[in-house]
Parts: sequence; C-alpha cells; structure tokens
Amino acid sequence: MPSVETILLVSVVFLIAGFVKGVIGLGLPTVSLALLAATIGLKPAVAVLILPALATNAIQAMTGSSLLEIVRRTWTFILVAFVCTWLGASILAGSTSPAFAALLGLVTAAYAGFSLAAPQIFMPKNWEPVLSPALGGISGMVTGLTGTFVVPGVMYLHSLGFSKDKLIQGMGILFTMSSLALGISFGSHGLISNNLIVVSAIALIPAFFGMFVGVKFRNRLNNKQFRRVFFVSLLFLGIYIMARSLSVNLL
Repeated sequence: MPSVETILLVSVVFLIAGFVKGVIGLGLPTVSLALLAATIGLKPAVAVLILPALATNAIQAMTGSSLLEIVRRTWTFILVAFVCTWLGASILAGSTSPAFAALLGLVTAAYAGFSLAAPQIFMPKNWEPVLSPALGGISGMVTGLTGTFVVPGVMYLHSLGFSKDKLIQGMGILFTMSSLALGISFGSHGLISNNLIVVSAIALIPAFFGMFVGVKFRNRLNNKQFRRVFFVSLLFLGIYIMARSLSVNLL
C-alpha cells in the first residue's frame, strides 16, 4: 500500500489541479506533473495522472452540444495525436534520462510564457488539411514524452476560432484521447504498478472535488487575473523543474 505521506501529497496536488481545470478548462496534467515530478519522479507522476485525467477530461468532452461538429473538423489532428502520444510515451517508458524531466519544465515554462503574452493566431481554413495532422503529430510526441497535453494542442484548437464552450469541449476531447494513449503505453510497459493504480484511483476524489469547486467559481472570479497568477506560477515551476533536472544530470 502507498504511504500516508504519498496519499496526502497526491490529494493536495490533485485538489489544486482539479480546481484550476474547473476554472479555465485545462491545467490538471500541467499542474499535477509540475508538482509531482519534482517529488516522486516523472514516470510515477504520469502513471498517477492517468485515471484522474481520463475521467475529468471525458466528462469535459461530453459536456456541450458540439461533440460531433468538433470531431468532424479535428479528427485527423486527434487521431495522429493519439498515435504519436503512444509512441512518445513508449520512448519515455524505456528511458531513465532526466532530460525528459527537463523537457517537461521547458514545455511548462514555454506554455506559461505563451499564455501570458496571449497572442491570438487564427488558422486559415485551407491550411487545416495539412497542418492538422502535422501539429497533431508534434502535440502527441510532446504529450508522450512529457505527460503534458497543452503544447501545441491547445494553441492549435484556439487558432481554429472556436467559441469558449467549443474550445473547452475540444480540449476535453483531445485530452481524453491523450490520457487513453498514455495509459495504454505505460500499461504495456509495466509501469503502472498496483500501488500507483491505488494512488491514481484515490486521486480521482480530490480531482473531481477540485474541478466541481472550480466550475462553481468560474463565473465569480476575475478570470483574467486568475489566469495571470496561474501562468506566472507555472512559469516559475517550469524553470524550477528544468533547473532541478539539469542539476541532477550534472551531478
């Protein structure tokens, strides 16, 4: 059985990560991995993430009336992202290099910096047949190697000009498929131990509770100010993870 300290740590982390996801529609993998990778390691953190990510994202994907419309427009992006997430996770599963933890820090910091700058980029519709699978491949490999789902997947979905509700539902679809691919890959490599399954199942409770509270607060908080604090925190966390992993590598 996992230790009490591990259960408490994971519960607090997923309570925070679930709340963030409830408020802005994303962030559960980014926040949880940024905190857990620095304590229990990247691979165990990704394994623990799988059940809460799959469950919360499946609910997000099914909430709304645009599921079929989004899938029709983005199916090549999502399909290629799924396959490449599985491939990337297979590489991560067979590696012990701290370089992947450094990559997680870099991706986290890059995403935070991009979100703080908040440039609005629109994808020309006639480019989608080519760029959709290409960006799906990049997004999938980054997800597989780092466990984070946001770069460049969320940026691509945002560039399609979806409304707020469609964007949140589209992210739910992408994140659900990414979580499923991670679970299949890690499971096939024997990296999901019984203890990690127990911890992942326990994490469902604080993740759902945090998400529930976050959704309740979504319309009450100043979302712009909250996002700024959130992304500034992610920026520093990303830098910390990079510095920590590189110092371990040097030692």
